[in-house]
Amino acid sequence: MTTSFSCDCSKDPENLPHFWEHCVGSGHATLALRADWQAQLKQCHDELGFRHVRFHGMLDDDMGTLVDEDDQPLYSFHNIDQIYDFLRSIEMRPLVELSFMPSTLSSGDQITFHYKANVTPPADYAKWGAFISKLASHWVDRYGVKEVSLWPIEVWNEPNLSSFWTGSQQDYFRLFETTWKALKHVHPELTVGGPATAQNAWIAEFIDYCEKAGVPPDFISTHTYPTDARGSPGDDTEQALSKSKIGLLRERAKAARKQAGKRPLYYTEWSTSSNPRDELHDDAYAAAYITQAMLNMGDLVDAYSYWTFSDIFEENYFPSKPFQGGFGLMSIHGIPKPAYRAFEILHGLGQEKLPVQGSHETVQAWVVRDQTAIKVVIVNLALPLHAINAEQINVAFFGLPSIASTQLRRIDMNHANAKTEWKMQGEPAYPSPDEVQAMIAASRLQDEDIALKIDDKTATLELTVQPQSVTVIELRTANQNH
Repeated sequence: MTTSFSCDCSKDPENLPHFWEHCVGSGHATLALRADWQAQLKQCHDELGFRHVRFHGMLDDDMGTLVDEDDQPLYSFHNIDQIYDFLRSIEMRPLVELSFMPSTLSSGDQITFHYKANVTPPADYAKWGAFISKLASHWVDRYGVKEVSLWPIEVWNEPNLSSFWTGSQQDYFRLFETTWKALKHVHPELTVGGPATAQNAWIAEFIDYCEKAGVPPDFISTHTYPTDARGSPGDDTEQALSKSKIGLLRERAKAARKQAGKRPLYYTEWSTSSNPRDELHDDAYAAAYITQAMLNMGDLVDAYSYWTFSDIFEENYFPSKPFQGGFGLMSIHGIPKPAYRAFEILHGLGQEKLPVQGSHETVQAWVVRDQTAIKVVIVNLALPLHAINAEQINVAFFGLPSIASTQLRRIDMNHANAKTEWKMQGEPAYPSPDEVQAMIAASRLQDEDIALKIDDKTATLELTVQPQSVTVIELRTANQNH
């Protein structure tokens, strides 16, 4: 049976903002000093369009930002400068996450992650405020207030989870108030937001507190995952995802938008699951999930930061295999995963989304245009443990301008899929340089021919889409002024 979609190209389009390009996540600040991390981030910026990067642990002891010697604070912003200088050199900026607690300021010794980040409130909030003022003053002196005002500054990470904050909600609100005042004292144009929570938590309470305290946030930030539980090796992620909903992320964004009002809304973490060892992160499923989630989001959010751009990541331990279910768009070797190619497809889209008619249980279609082409994006997606098959698809166009050329690209088990190549190689744990290059080659999107059938005033595409797949057909217009 064939499923049909149709698009009238003469209809008014909706705006398609590329909010997913505002930011991308990483793991831990010290990783940003690595040459391979920097090379991968530059590639993601150049090919996927990411403009900011966010990571944990900028204030951790291993960054040397603040240490204590003979009861005297010793500041060193050199490592932070090295990272931010690099970001500016590749025309990126930080989305600053102020975390975690320097030991010398901490009120306890509770830690999280492999790198032993301190997650306690400050023992003295005034000293925390003075530290933040000194750090922000350094940034303004080094980069200028015009530049630093373009860096969203987020206070902490997921304070509603005991893994990341041992204080109470009121302790976090006090931390935000202290930080807001410290930053605005340096310059009122600096932008600061929160509550940086998991699962849309605390937004209404946070806004209420800030309004009463006279410290209005410049943006609202939170996190979302389809599983929304802190993942760990051994989690049955498939079962958790199977009970989720395809439209869950949009539902949560609608709820957060209602609470945030007109304030900018940043999702500073999201992924296809919260499990750091989820095999689906490496599969075409992730590409399909990402694509539909972004194209269905509309204008609900101002930023949507994917977690993370690279498997150079060490929250639990540092793995060595090319494919081990890590969060990254790229493997530790710099091999793009199907998820990377999904963002490549999204980056190549225009910003005018045309209305599409038609529906199917697992298949969705979008038509997006710019000044040179019309692109049809088709996703065939089902949550794990749900039925999905290859599907015959027909897309009919009305009012289509003259087309000069057509091409098709796809992501599925056998296209743009480096993991499939790795399996064919015998799953080497430590691949040779030649094996890595073969995987990179297998990851690339390949151009294929597809016929556009013209009949009177209708143009039609016919194709088969595989399970858990993304297909994009580019119709390059002969007259580029439609």
